[in-house]
Amino acid sequence: MPKSVFTPAYKILLEVLILARHESGLTQEALATRLGRPQSFVAKIERGERRLDVIEFCAVVRAMGLEPTATFNKVVSRLPLDIEV
Repeated sequence: MPKSVFTPAYKILLEVLILARHESGLTQEALATRLGRPQSFVAKIERGERRLDVIEFCAVVRAMGLEPTATFNKVVSRLPLDIEV
């Protein structure tokens, strides 16, 4: 069984996060600065090299100036009914 970070469902999460960052007008560097982390932290998340937990998801989304619940709902609405884990 593949790790969830390599599943189509996790790819949806990453797509939503990347789109949200772009729509917020932030570069990886600007988002990283808001998070107090290096740019590579954001890059690794977006490439799927670093798995994001729910608390980190909230921090990242809030750093973009967005509401975590609304952003998570965008992810959920795109997920298939039979999610791989």
